[in-house]
Amino acid sequence: MTISRYLAPFLLLAVTACHRPATQDQPLFELLPAARTGIDFANTVRDNAGFNIFNYRNFYNGGGVAIGDIDNDGRPDIFFTSNQGSNRLYLNEGNFHFRDITQKAGVGGIHHWHTGVTMSDVNGDGWLDIYVSNSGNSDGTDRANELYINQHDGTFKEQAHQYGLDDKGIGTQAVFFDYDHDGDLDCFVLNNSFRPIETFGYSRDIRNIRSAAGGDRLYRNDGGHFTDVSAAAGIYGSEIGFGLGVAVGDLNNDGWPDIYVSNDFFEKDYCYLNQHDGTFKESIEDAMGHTSLSSMGSDMADINNDGWLDIFTTDMLPEDDYRLKTTTRFDPYNSRNARLKNDFHHQFASNCLQVNNGDGTFSEIAGYAGTQATDWSWSALCFDFDNDGWKDIFVTNGIAKDLTNQDFLDYFGSADIRRQVIHTGFNYNYWLDKVPSTPLSNYAFVNSHDLHFHNESRRLGLATPAFSNGAAYGDLDGDGDVDLVVNNEDTTAFIYRNLSSEQGKNHYLTVRLRGAAHNTFG
Repeated sequence: MTISRYLAPFLLLAVTACHRPATQDQPLFELLPAARTGIDFANTVRDNAGFNIFNYRNFYNGGGVAIGDIDNDGRPDIFFTSNQGSNRLYLNEGNFHFRDITQKAGVGGIHHWHTGVTMSDVNGDGWLDIYVSNSGNSDGTDRANELYINQHDGTFKEQAHQYGLDDKGIGTQAVFFDYDHDGDLDCFVLNNSFRPIETFGYSRDIRNIRSAAGGDRLYRNDGGHFTDVSAAAGIYGSEIGFGLGVAVGDLNNDGWPDIYVSNDFFEKDYCYLNQHDGTFKESIEDAMGHTSLSSMGSDMADINNDGWLDIFTTDMLPEDDYRLKTTTRFDPYNSRNARLKNDFHHQFASNCLQVNNGDGTFSEIAGYAGTQATDWSWSALCFDFDNDGWKDIFVTNGIAKDLTNQDFLDYFGSADIRRQVIHTGFNYNYWLDKVPSTPLSNYAFVNSHDLHFHNESRRLGLATPAFSNGAAYGDLDGDGDVDLVVNNEDTTAFIYRNLSSEQGKNHYLTVRLRGAAHNTFG
């Protein structure tokens, strides 16, 4: 979950603005306070007796954020999802000030555990709509995804059911793209699983059995109504699909969009190659020698400027030696071998940077590149921090409780404690207080142009410790550099102003895309 990477489309628009001059020793990114931006949103999450981390493993996976111009005034606006509270939509009034229009817009949310969010022109009328993924509710009665159709007047109408997109899976994220080249936008919905991990065995067969309660789904746009074509298209939808990240792009330069899915736990990632006939071929084992084990967020970008899209995935490997020894336990040989024998591919507890070789295969170089360890990570965003023409990598980091703390797990799993719980009952508050909580800094890897990256989060002004989850980038002030927004758990969202233009760094080109037919934003 992550929520992965909760990415949103954005436009770089050429507008004129006045800025104060920046000093040379100022960080590249300036964290703006809520009093300056008007954005006071925080994804506040509270455990209770009926619903907590002990009975819902994704309780601390966090919320998403999307950036897009919902009123076509040339200024990108911001939407945050809240797990337990109201979602929030902020209208960009210029000069980095935003106004909360959630109530008027009618987008606060119908259900009660919001996860990812995507802005896209779903009905092809030239106005961005908002699609919210939902989860949390085990029986499916309160987790249908929500589609807010733009009414062109600052308000939205929820119409997921009318469009056929009220997916009731354990939603993580969705992405809209034209997979069949018919001119309209189709939808891939990424779902997770409620089934307890300990109930699974390493079976070859379960991946091909579609789950009624969850499973990823591909919806084809049939003239404004979406049809589930997952099975016919070759998309897996089983209970072992622990989807936390999805990225779409043309991996083989054939002009057709492909899909990469990051799966948590023991299930392998999926690399779906578009077959040009409405179907996809899953090819992870042919394409990659190994992947991340607890694969979280993912993104596609050309990191070495060779014209081929590469793939970055996040995992949970700590860089710090103390946290490595106290929060990480590696699988024994027998477990790893059992997975390998039963078609779960080679997986390792590390971020992966898959460099596209241009022949259908990828070379994994995260260790060589210096990007392999970022602790308990979520979103992966590949974008150019300083307009030098090379993609850098931003990773959100941190979880409200150190759920893999080895001392706690050993204590909690002991025979004496099991007997105690049987006799006295389970007090979630008592046990929750015993789990450590460690805010972590996000990572900002600067591209050295030679397949090496260096974490420069502190120098860039991006190292504030928090529990950060969803993130999105976009040019919020129209000055040609890319700003950054991060959704934090229990902390006010981070709004980072990029000062590249103010510091006179490099140049930029502004482009506004206009697509044909119903893909209005190209």
